[in-house]
Amino acid sequence: MSAVGLGVLLTGVATALTVRIAAVARRVVTPAPREADTQILGIDRAAQTITLSRTLDTVLPGRYGIFTNGAGYVKLGAVLGQDEEGVTRKLLSHIDSATRLGPHGSFSGWYFDDPAQLHLPFHEELIDTPVGLAPAWVFQAGRGDTWAVLVHGRGTTRAETLRAVPLLHALGISALVVSYRNDGEAPPSRTGMYGLGATEWRDVDAAIGWALAAGGERVVLMGWSMGGAIVLQTAIRSEHRETIAGVILESPVVDWRSVLDFHGRELGVPTFASRAAVGMLGSEWGARAVRGGRGIDFDELDMVARADELSVPILLLHSDDDGFVPSDASHALAAARPDIVQMETFAVARHTKLWNYDERRWTTVIRDWLVGQGLGR
Repeated sequence: MSAVGLGVLLTGVATALTVRIAAVARRVVTPAPREADTQILGIDRAAQTITLSRTLDTVLPGRYGIFTNGAGYVKLGAVLGQDEEGVTRKLLSHIDSATRLGPHGSFSGWYFDDPAQLHLPFHEELIDTPVGLAPAWVFQAGRGDTWAVLVHGRGTTRAETLRAVPLLHALGISALVVSYRNDGEAPPSRTGMYGLGATEWRDVDAAIGWALAAGGERVVLMGWSMGGAIVLQTAIRSEHRETIAGVILESPVVDWRSVLDFHGRELGVPTFASRAAVGMLGSEWGARAVRGGRGIDFDELDMVARADELSVPILLLHSDDDGFVPSDASHALAAARPDIVQMETFAVARHTKLWNYDERRWTTVIRDWLVGQGLGR
């Protein structure tokens, strides 16, 4: 091969790799619609059962839900039977004979998808955030002096966090269920892209300010998945930091590099390419190409490295077979700050489905921790 031919080949390889790296980087920060990850194989309307394709999620014990094309959000109960192809579960939402479902759905750990399903008094508020008015659900409880701000994860909405409200309400803790920039409910930012916690924390901080103005004196922050990354940034950056009395993290992102490495491997991308995607998102030119904004400082988002900046009690819940956000960084944070971090490790439960898999343990751990911190009755 001539020098010119070799140069053309190397240029082509480099270009293809660059495109792949950019695709990984763009995927991380781009808000995406819910993925249809489950096939609906059949429904028995007389028995009110549904058969789904067999996946690591659909075989899990507990209560879940599935977003469908035809019946909307459908609640699922216990596994009644399974084989190599499918899993039959009890339907907890009625599907009548006139309803026709599409062949695909999106399996979910939300269970509740509407605040009215909790049968607790609530109202909607608009929180004045740096990007505009963001909707939030307010569940007032107790004396109103202790509030929990609930922060959902990447690619979801605030309904994801409704599972925690009944427990908080029973403990006399008011709950503020918030939205944040680019989640499809709150206003978008200028770029329309996620900041992975580096920007969204400002919206959560505005929610803390609202809770304090409503009579709150102490605030508990609770975040799921990327919401955990947002909560951790809020805990160290908030202008209301002195009022934050505790943090609860469920399946949290504690260090984005480990998450990107994991997903790179899942996509068959070499580790160096995943690290290159991090570099691209962190650089000014790369950020402009991928997300149209400033670079993301992944050092700032690495809360293992910044563990000494944390100062409030933290309850951390993570499944070691999470399947989306590896628990390694959570373990590392617990090891770095055993003085303030209590870690509860689950197995089998998968990502953000700890409540669904073992509601009794999830509830007991959180209740005991809150009461132990003097934050619940």
